[in-house]
Amino acid sequence: MPETILKVKEMSKTFSSKKVNVRAVNNVSFEVKRGETVGIVGESGCGKTTLGRCIVRAIQATGGDVLYLAENGQEYDIQKIDKKTMRSIRKEIQMIFQDPFSSLDPRMTVYDIISEPLKANFKMSTKEIEERVKTIAEKVGLNPSYLKRYPHAFSGGQRQRIGIARALVLYPRLIVCDEAVSALDVSVQAQVVNLLRDLQEELHLTYLFISHDLSVIEHISDKVGVMYLGKMVEYASSEDLFKSPFHPYTEALLSAVPIADPTVAMERIPLQGEIPNPANPPSGCFFHTRCKYCIDKCKTDEVEFIEKEPEHFVACHRANELHLQGIVH
Repeated sequence: MPETILKVKEMSKTFSSKKVNVRAVNNVSFEVKRGETVGIVGESGCGKTTLGRCIVRAIQATGGDVLYLAENGQEYDIQKIDKKTMRSIRKEIQMIFQDPFSSLDPRMTVYDIISEPLKANFKMSTKEIEERVKTIAEKVGLNPSYLKRYPHAFSGGQRQRIGIARALVLYPRLIVCDEAVSALDVSVQAQVVNLLRDLQEELHLTYLFISHDLSVIEHISDKVGVMYLGKMVEYASSEDLFKSPFHPYTEALLSAVPIADPTVAMERIPLQGEIPNPANPPSGCFFHTRCKYCIDKCKTDEVEFIEKEPEHFVACHRANELHLQGIVH
């Protein structure tokens, strides 16, 4: 059985100002095993990007633990280790950013962009760096002749390949993909997702794949976590979650996924209203203001995140009595 490479325990992140506190991530817990892809999905503002940035310590979490099993066999709490230790761990944990148009320095050549992490983290000769950069460029489908060019000369899909190469050049073990294909055309999305899957198999990578697009999440993920207003409301294997969701929010998201098979009838479940203000979340279950299955208990009582079935977790008072609509291919 694959070892657990990442454990997120009761992680929270609060952004504070003089007037208001916003809890962007609210006591989120889950685990990621070596070699698998865990998808994190939800509407804009649900906290999924903040979650990813806390995991790589691009920002500091307010509370909880992020336990990472390093290549040396030691487990580190990413939120608590010192900067020197984090620098060594960062070689193993990389991030692919959402916007390929703004995440690349326009003043640097492709070669400089990809080689920069090597120069910052390793003492390598110029020849060794050149060989590593060329190898990685070829793996992501970039012609070596492109290395002398600047980012503006490339399409969105090619720029995202450059971003992937930059993340891969250190040979990491865990990659956080933050909306890595959302800015791309659908046809290019498929190419990049397939590339990520091929690279995962070849290099034994582990992905945390953050997206608002359930079609992409289904295609690439082994497990899926659904977030709403900073909380994880459902977490299960991709197959179980898409086939038989336990949370009404998951059901509503799935009902909006386009199905290519005309023989499959899906009832569209529109969500009522807008996502509440995270600075002033509702009482009880955060989703009750938009849920068609809401009862009085949902409005007053906080809901626990429980394991309803083996490896299938949900936060819903009515999970044992509702029979929700999934997607059957």
